[in-house]
Amino acid sequence: MGILIDRDTKLLTIGLTGKQGSFHSLQLRDYGTNLIGGVTPGKGGTVHEGFPVFNTVDLAVRKTGANAALIVVPPHEAADAILECIDSNIELIVTVTEGIPLHDMLKVKTALSRSTSRLVGPNSPGIITPGESKVGIMPGHIFMPGKVGVISRSGTLTYEAVYQLTKREIGQSSCVGIGGDYLIGTDFIDCLKLFSLDEGTEAVVMIGERGGTVENEAAQWIKNNFSKPVISLIAGVDQGKAVSYGHSGAGILVEDEEELATAKIKLLEESGISVAKTVSEIGEKVAEVLQKGGR
Repeated sequence: MGILIDRDTKLLTIGLTGKQGSFHSLQLRDYGTNLIGGVTPGKGGTVHEGFPVFNTVDLAVRKTGANAALIVVPPHEAADAILECIDSNIELIVTVTEGIPLHDMLKVKTALSRSTSRLVGPNSPGIITPGESKVGIMPGHIFMPGKVGVISRSGTLTYEAVYQLTKREIGQSSCVGIGGDYLIGTDFIDCLKLFSLDEGTEAVVMIGERGGTVENEAAQWIKNNFSKPVISLIAGVDQGKAVSYGHSGAGILVEDEEELATAKIKLLEESGISVAKTVSEIGEKVAEVLQKGGR
């Protein structure tokens, strides 16, 4: 049973008939996701790749009972698509679109605060409950069911961490890519709260980046509220100074931020979190922590 999705989740793809929407929707269907239709304005009433297409999210929800949506549309259209999902009371909205304008995301954040909807992303690879369902663009074949949760700001590093775990036959309960843009919906602490309540999760991998302070806030929350072992990585610390990341949430790093990244790792360790020094150590570190039965 996943923390956000399972085999009963009813999904819509917003942007179903586009190239990316079509490709990833078929991947979702083949994985076993309960994809029940899509939305493309102007193409309502048609059938695309076997899925019914609707003009609006509201109509799609009323006709299908959908409770989740995957946003696969260009950046200038994405905020309106998210807002339409919020207005239609969609419970879970996953947005893979990258680079949504900040002024658009401010409107989204305001709407979210007044709703019961949860947004994952933007710039998210998605969510997966291995063996049951996935919503997003994650390569399903590298995942295996198990008891380790994964939360990450980076899609690529999510895949690398999961590959290392699966290779060691350490399965995953749920994996969430929270997104790399500056303004996102669900953050580390939101996911940690869900994992803390999930009986199927025994440990959590948390992958952060050098820029920002979200990892610091998560470390403090873990220290005071989270009893399960946590293994973390701060990506890019071993790459030298003045590293530029594509993620707008990571920013462009300058020399004095090298010290801030080191301080971030120190805070994680002081909070009882096991920290992998490099990407290649993640699987080994998780195996060690699980063998010891704690942090």
